[in-house]
Amino acid sequence: MGPMIRTEEQEEDYMSPPWLMPMLRGSYFVPCLIHADSNKNECNLFCLDCAGNAFCSYCLVKHKDHRVVQIRRSSYHNVVRVNEIQKYIDISCVQTYIINSAKIVFLNERPQPRIGKGVTNNCEICCRSLLDSFRFCSLGCKLGGMKRGDQSLTFSLRGKHGREYQGGSESDEATTPTKLRKTNAFNRLMSGLSISTVRLDYYGPGGDQRSLSSGDEGGFSFSPGTPPIYNHRNSSRRKGIPHRAPF
Repeated sequence: MGPMIRTEEQEEDYMSPPWLMPMLRGSYFVPCLIHADSNKNECNLFCLDCAGNAFCSYCLVKHKDHRVVQIRRSSYHNVVRVNEIQKYIDISCVQTYIINSAKIVFLNERPQPRIGKGVTNNCEICCRSLLDSFRFCSLGCKLGGMKRGDQSLTFSLRGKHGREYQGGSESDEATTPTKLRKTNAFNRLMSGLSISTVRLDYYGPGGDQRSLSSGDEGGFSFSPGTPPIYNHRNSSRRKGIPHRAPF
């Protein structure tokens, strides 16, 4: 038996999830044939489990408990929101954009006819200008880079955070270093302010100091500030009669 030769489609499935190429090649924003007489029947949804054709919101009932993403459009190009797609594939090295206050990635390449002056970084596939920290302008271009044999590129989430991501919702903004520092500081603060170990000191009617403890004596204590000293002798003394200055 001769050596097995992978076809182009088999090679794509080997490097990427089986639903990625159907999603990139899908026809979106066309009227749904099943619900042709309904309003808002454009096909802008894609099921990752079925990996079939795009469908409209009326067909969504047939994909209950399936992984479904919504395809959107920006400048006549198909895009998908980052918070939807990053749960299923690794989108590193792909430049993201903010459209209508939401972070998105483009599905397919967007060739740029003219390269602007002073541009130092371009997409490795379609030469579109990018920020310095990215290599590709779309998911399709990243797949093209993988076809060239770059072993550092992958769509797999296996190994991220030491385990395979299971599809739970994870925001890219929820794990920024600033928020992590604030969360850790808040946790340390709350661990020290245990209600069961609060001790309050106050002054009794006779001027003696008393304590109210709701927990251990060695716990964290709150003590009110020292009350101001009130001098009764000075308060009862009347001022002298004012004297008018001589002319």
